[in-house]
Amino acid sequence: MNQPTPHIGLFIPCYVDQFYPRVGISTLELLEKFGCRVSYPLGQTCCGQPMANAGYERDTEGTARHFIELFKDFDYIVAPSGSCVLHVKEHFPKLPDLEKEHQDIHDKIFELTEFLTDILKVDNLKGKFPHKVGYHASCHGQRGLRLASSSEMNSTPFNKAKSLLENLEGLEWMTLSRTDECCGFGGTFSVTEEALSLRMGRDRLDDHENHEVEILTGGDMSCIMHLQGIASREGRKVKFMHLAEILNQAIQ
Repeated sequence: MNQPTPHIGLFIPCYVDQFYPRVGISTLELLEKFGCRVSYPLGQTCCGQPMANAGYERDTEGTARHFIELFKDFDYIVAPSGSCVLHVKEHFPKLPDLEKEHQDIHDKIFELTEFLTDILKVDNLKGKFPHKVGYHASCHGQRGLRLASSSEMNSTPFNKAKSLLENLEGLEWMTLSRTDECCGFGGTFSVTEEALSLRMGRDRLDDHENHEVEILTGGDMSCIMHLQGIASREGRKVKFMHLAEILNQAIQ
């Protein structure tokens, strides 16, 4: 007997919803191309990460409760954002009356690339994307969710995004000099430490440009937004796409 298709709740972060809706659309279309049954709960709101990062963790109880209630009945929750997924998994405020429900959420929420590689077991993708691609590893995704190995650790190298992208015909993965350095965004850090944030962003862009990257990609639009803003103001030629957009465009 065939197993029922798991029901996925699509969680789209605030900045994707407001500024980069095509990333959300690409995520939905991509999951459906792999045969997933996906729903987008219209009542979803911010997960509370910005408030928590600013030191107001106790004030995020309402958003945490709302998130759990909205998504608790799905088989999986998928989001095109490592930072938001990490917040839901590890940084929700303690809710004693919803401890079991939060644990269930913790176990079934996934960032897009880890869902594709670890749950759907996607490999040997068929598609074309003839461009030189540079990958920006966001801090939350890499060091929080372990989406890729970290250069400071003596471990076997791996990168879940690369394992997907390197299958695409014509795509050239450009290896950077500093593969996992922070872009300097850090949410409110880019506001409170503007000069330092800008310098870090420029360093990341320089690394990509020095390796002749055509398209800079990643799994967090917050980081890409930061880098894209700097590049736009300074007239840099590199283009920007979320990983979901590349995969969705390449796979027919």
